[in-house]
Amino acid sequence: QKVPKDHLRIEAYGTIDELNAILGIARVFNLRETTDVAVSGEIDVFLRTSQNNLFNLGSDLATRVEDRWPNMPLIGAADVTALETLIDRWNNDLFPLNSFVLPGGNPVSAFLHQARTVCRRAERCILRLSREEQIGEYVLSYVNRFSDALFVASRWATIKTGASEFLWER
Repeated sequence: QKVPKDHLRIEAYGTIDELNAILGIARVFNLRETTDVAVSGEIDVFLRTSQNNLFNLGSDLATRVEDRWPNMPLIGAADVTALETLIDRWNNDLFPLNSFVLPGGNPVSAFLHQARTVCRRAERCILRLSREEQIGEYVLSYVNRFSDALFVASRWATIKTGASEFLWER
């Protein structure tokens, strides 16, 4: 279906594309600067999987529900559950927060924070789209959990690389 360039559908999957590009930058910095091979590998698996999932999510958003084809790759319940499992696992390695975390720590963490803010913007855009058109069943829950995963990933990457978190000083 042809729609104008400023249509909510295009804004939604364009924002997901922007998010994916930021993950690509984080991935390059991770592979170049994270010296602990196990930590670098775990972050890379998260980022690579996320980039592929975001491609699936983007095609989900770009295709009206009635125009989907058989075996079209879509975000599903298992993808949401995988994020929740990862969030729980990485949270176990972190100390509880008594203050807000400021973006930073190291380049990987900083880009993950930037990705989180773009993910939140994408979520707001997709929510507006969902009020006008039907979207994939798990799109909003995935994007919501993904922004949480990005926050935890940024903290985890900071701690696991020996960097210091920047905390809000009231």
